[in-house]
Amino acid sequence: MGEPGPASAQASVTISAPCGEVYGLITDLPTMATLAEEANAMDWHKGDCAQPGAVFKGHNSSGSKKWTTTCTVTHAEPGRVFAFDVKYFGIPVAHWRYEIAPAVGGCHVTEQMWDHRPGWFVKPGGVATGVMDRPTTNTEHIKLTLQRLKDTAEAL
Repeated sequence: MGEPGPASAQASVTISAPCGEVYGLITDLPTMATLAEEANAMDWHKGDCAQPGAVFKGHNSSGSKKWTTTCTVTHAEPGRVFAFDVKYFGIPVAHWRYEIAPAVGGCHVTEQMWDHRPGWFVKPGGVATGVMDRPTTNTEHIKLTLQRLKDTAEAL
């Protein structure tokens, strides 16, 4: 169901909220933009909801660096999976996946990222974003995002 090979970055959290509610938060772009560490805004460009083939733009920043990515939804199974491919100026850079599974009293969420940058693009991408070690940085960012998701979902 996921990408071949181990994720470049990942973390998990158990949330005391139903799978469907958590999925709703993950797929609500304005909400996710407030939860993700580097995202400032996300907006639909093709389609207006989470469904395979829909496209959204991610407007991101790290320090003084700013960039926009194009994200294409690959999986959208309500209450279970939301995943998308990310490109920067048409260059594949990553695949992101949120998996949600029922757990006692709520659900278990795993966020994963696979780095798809071509080797020649790793250094220029690091310069453009100000992040040279993307897997390590994204692991820390995923932990922060999941904690914010947990706090938000459990406050509903």
